[in-house]
Amino acid sequence: MSRLSRRDLLKTTAFGASVAAIGAPLVAGAQPAPIRIGILQPVTGALAQDGEYGRLGAEIAINEVNARGGIRSMGGARIQMVFGDARSSPEGGTQEVERMHSEGVAAVVGGFASPIVLAASQAASRYDLPFIVDVGVNDQIVGRGLKNTFRFGPGFGVVTAQALDNLQRLNEAAGRPARTVVLVHEDGFFGAGLARLMQAQLPQRGFEILETIPHPTPARDMSNVALRIRALNPDLVIPSSYYSEFVLLARTMQQQRIRPKGIYAVLNGAASNFRFVREFGEAANLVMDCNHWPDPRKPKTAEVRRLAEQGGRFWMYNTPMNYSSVMLLVDAIERAGSADRARIITALESSTFSDHIMPYGPTRFVNGQNQGAAPVNTQVQGGDIKVIFPDAFADARPVFPAT
Repeated sequence: MSRLSRRDLLKTTAFGASVAAIGAPLVAGAQPAPIRIGILQPVTGALAQDGEYGRLGAEIAINEVNARGGIRSMGGARIQMVFGDARSSPEGGTQEVERMHSEGVAAVVGGFASPIVLAASQAASRYDLPFIVDVGVNDQIVGRGLKNTFRFGPGFGVVTAQALDNLQRLNEAAGRPARTVVLVHEDGFFGAGLARLMQAQLPQRGFEILETIPHPTPARDMSNVALRIRALNPDLVIPSSYYSEFVLLARTMQQQRIRPKGIYAVLNGAASNFRFVREFGEAANLVMDCNHWPDPRKPKTAEVRRLAEQGGRFWMYNTPMNYSSVMLLVDAIERAGSADRARIITALESSTFSDHIMPYGPTRFVNGQNQGAAPVNTQVQGGDIKVIFPDAFADARPVFPAT
């Protein structure tokens, strides 16, 4: 290597100093480093539709935050999505959380299904990685004492109690036409746990459970389930299933002309879903559901819905749930003034977030559960999904019995 002369060295030093002088103002005014947040959804496998609409809600929220200037307390730092496909399995969710951790995310939002959330949030807890659950309703999720896990929506204990209160009220107002019930549920954490709660509480409210019928997810055929319902001839069918399985069941019941006095779904993947209503209107008509649903009174709900439905997409609860969950995280980061995981967890623990589009009050976490979260009752009427309970923002009266 040749040696630099004194003159060359001075030239080089002077050039470097001038570059540094020019570059200094750019560094001082540079955009802060983006804040990376993990969005975990199942976009392949049996739950792909739910995952895609959950991702959509997160994208709408992130775009809105960045368009208004990012995180103000951090000099306008932008939010950057690190997406993970849970592949409709707990193993997939866990693997994606491990990857997100290695890529330096500040927090994770989503999960959707209870088995995915249980595994993924446990993996996140090893790294004190904040995990905001969008939907997963199994109450074990917040019953394990994990300090990193926060569920924005209600669990199935709260949903079941509300569903049965409203069912009893509905039945009594109609003169008690329904007395017998068949429960149909998917056989995972979500459906089996919900069925156990129903089995314990329905008899206390004057209903006789004729049978409880589990089914796998995914399921390719519901003929045997429908035939069993026909043989039992219940007044009510109460299904707790994911989208594809309930669509199969509803269409099979329609084809076989099985007409109970009501289909009263609880946390059903299709009954509060405009795709089901648009594509299978006759099978969907008058189906009721107790589920997650946005507050139709809030102006922001209409704006998010408009964005969500662009390009022929459907309005599903996954979108407003994830929109609101990301906004909850953004609020925590804004108040923490940092992407530090411990500081975000502390901010979530003291959250009073209210800028969401769900029918909740201000967010207040106790042992990781949002105490303000609550479901609503919907019913498919005339090709639309109407809110029938609670009265405070119902936009239709229930039609019951259906036959």
